[in-house]
Order: sequence, then structure tokens, then C-alpha cells
Amino acid sequence: MTTPPHSTTAKFTASRFTAPSKLVIASRESPLAMWQALHIQSCLQALYPETIVEILGMTTTGDQILDMPLAKVGGKGLFVKELEMALADGRADLAVHSMKDVPMNLPDGFMMAATGEREDPRDAFVSNDFATLEDLPVGSIVGTSSLRRQSQLQARLPHLKIESLRGNLQTRLRKLDEGQYAAIILAAAGLIRLGLKARIRSVISPEQSIPAVGQGALGIEINANRPDLLTVLAPLNHADTQVCVEAERAMSRALAGSCTVPLGAYATCDGDQIRITGFVASIDGQQMLIETASGSRNQADSLGKRLANQLLEKGANEILSALDGH
Repeated sequence: MTTPPHSTTAKFTASRFTAPSKLVIASRESPLAMWQALHIQSCLQALYPETIVEILGMTTTGDQILDMPLAKVGGKGLFVKELEMALADGRADLAVHSMKDVPMNLPDGFMMAATGEREDPRDAFVSNDFATLEDLPVGSIVGTSSLRRQSQLQARLPHLKIESLRGNLQTRLRKLDEGQYAAIILAAAGLIRLGLKARIRSVISPEQSIPAVGQGALGIEINANRPDLLTVLAPLNHADTQVCVEAERAMSRALAGSCTVPLGAYATCDGDQIRITGFVASIDGQQMLIETASGSRNQADSLGKRLANQLLEKGANEILSALDGH
């Protein structure tokens, strides 16, 4: 496991207030999740040297059910509910998530306190034998856990065979190395964070594979009855990432997005403006709608909703209804 260097915390400065004597971070126990928790632990310890910061490692339902596609067993919320239980009963003060794993609607009693700076948001092509997706021969088996990736791959390269790929990042790489797949598609951010950037043969541009909502960003969740933690965690919030992810999540929320629906959104900031591109597709990629919207960063939520309405006006409802029927 790659431990985050303390140097990454140099830019953080704490507000003038009495820091808590102890903070407990709830985290999944996968290597990537633990890297994320260690990263936040390192940042908090740099901000508040007198505070004891501990990590409570947990195994979630999503980590336990590995023999079925995520979309069929309850969605990405399975990766966070045990952590939320630890927040609710006081075993932990905060939980660290990959924002792409956080359901669009948080359960009552919880809130997002901060969004960490985004790592590379793109999808990564990983293969031992081929340099790019376009190099794969007809009938090649490509592994991915994501309906979002599957739909976009099938739309661009219908000659490929897409098969489900579950497990933590190391498990997925092992399955590739065992020859079960010609290539696999992973989030570039996870590979980079775990020191595995060398496994990336090529990155896939957002124009060719629109990322998952929140991909590459870290979220810090707290119990809603702990507003005191908002001040504690405020220095960890990255403003540009926060507003971009807010816009992406607003689009997905308006379309009832989850991992059971092939959709994605990617927003970028330029000064006081946000530009966001989103899509909705059928699983086989035969139907795909892509729209773009721009607006003020002060209206990120409204911008995401506007993008969702543009997609609905183009026929997204028909695609979504067919998926519900499926």
C-alpha cells in the first residue's frame, strides 16, 4: 500500500478554533479505500497536530458480494451504508468515500462536509498485450464493473465482448494477469493513488468515455447533527472540485441516476464558469444522448438540473423507462 506523503498537506491551513482531541475516520478496508483514509488522516494531522486521528476499517456489503454485477445487488450505496452506521452510532466522526460511490441522495441524518481535490477523472485502459482499445481484435473480452463504461464501449466498438469485473483493484488486475480478459477498464485515479500508474497503457479521453459522476474526487461524510465538524473539515474542501461534483450529482439526481443506469457527467471550471457534459444510454450503446451546458459556478446545482432537462427533452425518458422495464 502506498502511504500518502505528509507533504501533500502543506497547502492546508487551519482556522483559529479549538481542535477536537480525537477524530475517527470510517473507511472500507480495501487498499484503495485505506489509501484515501490515510490521505485524509495525514491532512488532518498536519492541520491539527494535537488531535489524535484514528481509522476504523470496515468491510461493507458491497465488498462481500463479488459474484454478481453491482447493479443487480443494490448499487453503489452498498459501499457506504456500514460506514454511515458507524457515524450514526458514534463509532466514527467522519467517513471517507470515493465520490463516485456515494448515492445521489444521502439518507436522512447525513451530509457531505467536504470534497477533496480531484485526481485524474479519466478512465484507464489496462492490458498486457495491447496499447489501446482500438488495437483489440474482434471478440476480445474487456472487463468492467460499470454499465456506464459498457454502454460507451459498445457504442464505439461493438465488436468487443464486455464481461463483468468485480473485486478490489488488485483483484481486477490479477484477473487480467491470469488471462481472463484481453483488457480491463479502470478509473485512472485509483491506479495513480496506489502507485500503479505504470499499469495504465493509455487513458481514455472524456470525449470518448465520459467519466462517472464524481470520479476521481474524495468525499467526507458526517452525521448531520455534528455541525461542529464543518469548521474542522473546511480546509480539506477543494472549491473547484466541490462545485464541479455538485453539478454532476445534480444532473444524475434529476435523472434518478445510479449504477443501474448507464449515465455519466464531467464538469470543469474555468474562472467563474462551469462547463458540464453528460450522457444517458441504453446498456448496449445503441441509444445514446449527449448534451453539454455552461453556467456560473455559483449555480452548480441549477446547471446540473438544466443539463438533465436538456437530456430529457432529447428523449432520455424513453431510455430510462426501457431500463426500468429491463
